[in-house]
Amino acid sequence: MAFRNVVRGTLLIGGGAVATVFGLSHLTDKRKASITSVEAAELIKSSTQNELPSREAQLLTLQKTKEFDVLVIGGGATGCGCALDAVSRGLKTALVERDDFSSGTSSRSTKLIHGGVRYLQKAIMNFDIEQYKLVKEALHERANLLEIAPHLSAPLPIMLPVYKWWQLPYYWVGIKAYDLVAGSQCLRSSYILSKSKALELFPMLQKDKLVGAIVYYDGQHNDARMNLAIALTAARYGAATANYTEVVRLLRRTDPESGKERVCGARCRDVLTGQEFDVRAKCVINATGPFTDSVRRMDNQEVKNICQPSAGVHIVMPGYYSPDNMGLLDPATSDGRVIFFLPWEKMTIAGTTDTPTEVTHHPIPTEDDINFILTEVRNYLSSDVEVRRGDVLAAWSGIRPLVTNPNSKDTQSISRNHVVDVGESGLVTIAGGKWTTYRSMAEDTLDAAIKAHNLKAGPCRTVGLFLEGGKDWSPTLYIRLVQDYGLESEVAQHLAATYGDQAFEVAKLAKVTGKRWPIVGKRLVSEFPYIEAEIKYALREYACTAVDVISRRTRLGFLNVQAAEEALPRIVDIMAKELNWKEQKKKEELEAAKNFLYYEMGYKSRSEQLTDRSEINLSPSDVDRYTKRFHKFDKDKKGFITILDVQRVLENVNVQMDANNLHEILNEVDLNKNGQVELNEFLQLMSAIQKGFVSSSRLAILMKSAEENLDQRDPIPVHRSGGGV
Repeated sequence: MAFRNVVRGTLLIGGGAVATVFGLSHLTDKRKASITSVEAAELIKSSTQNELPSREAQLLTLQKTKEFDVLVIGGGATGCGCALDAVSRGLKTALVERDDFSSGTSSRSTKLIHGGVRYLQKAIMNFDIEQYKLVKEALHERANLLEIAPHLSAPLPIMLPVYKWWQLPYYWVGIKAYDLVAGSQCLRSSYILSKSKALELFPMLQKDKLVGAIVYYDGQHNDARMNLAIALTAARYGAATANYTEVVRLLRRTDPESGKERVCGARCRDVLTGQEFDVRAKCVINATGPFTDSVRRMDNQEVKNICQPSAGVHIVMPGYYSPDNMGLLDPATSDGRVIFFLPWEKMTIAGTTDTPTEVTHHPIPTEDDINFILTEVRNYLSSDVEVRRGDVLAAWSGIRPLVTNPNSKDTQSISRNHVVDVGESGLVTIAGGKWTTYRSMAEDTLDAAIKAHNLKAGPCRTVGLFLEGGKDWSPTLYIRLVQDYGLESEVAQHLAATYGDQAFEVAKLAKVTGKRWPIVGKRLVSEFPYIEAEIKYALREYACTAVDVISRRTRLGFLNVQAAEEALPRIVDIMAKELNWKEQKKKEELEAAKNFLYYEMGYKSRSEQLTDRSEINLSPSDVDRYTKRFHKFDKDKKGFITILDVQRVLENVNVQMDANNLHEILNEVDLNKNGQVELNEFLQLMSAIQKGFVSSSRLAILMKSAEENLDQRDPIPVHRSGGGV
């Protein structure tokens, strides 16, 4: 079977073919981009829909349409990109996704829109023209993506600290080459910083032996929301898109001319109801990422694998670990991998690992990977900053669908080029590539599909085509949300950055708070700007489960697993009211979402830092100090404390706390789950805190604060008060 690696060397931002169609070959790149955007939108605007069809309506379209031109399998960035490309060319398009849009790799990335600094380094060092072309293509796509989804993406400065003098010119040449390859699409010029200036901009950086730093620019985005924006845009232009719709098998027919069997659609199953139906299409596109080979085997059992999956683990830490608007790149970790340390959604994201893995629907971050990232982070941060395991608020693993020879073993050396293959049966497969190049991958796929199946279609029109929410967005849009609806400024900024010009539709769903301020918009959890109205709006965006809401419509599960768990009951209640769920369904949704947080978002690894087998490693003086603190709550010397004990102490210091909240606080430390916290459990907690395995323990902070207040209320001895005078 013949494959072709698809990369471009000197793409115009408008695309070579597109520029020729519109007669733009004599214009500058930026001028072409703006004109192409207008032309592309004008050519297909007549087919846009003001209201998104419901999932039920989309399923009905899939069942009732006699034959589509194109059926795309896979709802990740590449699959949705293929659907948008196809429908914008005038093809009758369908897309099915077994889980939710972006439920796999596309929501678990490093959140960067980048050309690939390390790929350029390999291209230069190895004189590899293919790597160079890959970087060139990705940098052009980076510029386009920042233009068509300005609400979801923005340039981000990334610092490369230098600790050896000879590295300064070496890295400087490499980064400048990165700027030069970007050409007129260079976001901003890179620059060198002195040691003092580097520490001013990144004060938590390791100072010892620091020579200086280099800052360059790449793009950053909200990956799951970006993927969803592509899917919603395709739906608005008329594509029949349905999540939770699984392909059971491929349909075939015999070609009367050649006598060969040809793929002509798929037997699909609605995962939520179990209903099965056929979707027929002239062309079927396999865009299933890590699951590429499983779909190819549906077509041909004898086919050889072309994907070698690689696991990339990321962790999320509190925002104070990094500056608000400056990332960090470690170009040479202890084992040669690259680590990014980036601000994201007011938190800090660190990663990634790169290890061979098995394909699974539910990848789980391992403790070894989490500790590897923490170790590398410690090497670059000041000794004043204690990098604690307990500060890992969430962790996840994503599977990269790298294209490789089946005999290859080294995933780090694999190029991120993409492969388009047309099988003997006509099945079109797109594999490999990376997030940034999803659009050009889709363009190449549709070009191949149109040629192989003789489809009647126009040229690619996705360059410059605004994604959902991007067209009328502006940096000051959030001010109108504050003024017109009475939303908190932080909430308004979040809505504008998440939904773009659709943020007003979310604001309309927000209920009055009854407070002086904010007037509308009740938060799901106090420390994050997500509001209850977003749950209702998520249903319009095809959210079907609580997991969809906490992980992809909002990003709460990716930012803080405990906050997500806290918000879950309210999320499920709102969804149940809107979708008429029964009590049993509510319990199932709650349990499924908790399992998702526990296994896939790192809650299991986090909770295992404190178990009933944890060692107590405290000095005798610490044991004495913490025991005395414990007994201020355990007045009766029972050896354990209950909610009533804590409530009694809080009342003495005039602090009121809801019993349900107290139950949650004690439950975090109640390792044997007997409804009470024993002295041994409390000492285990304090030992884990000292070792950095646990942080932000509500019980530990509550007891320390209460103890301090009690000490202040002790009567002053007569000899210290001067006899009472």
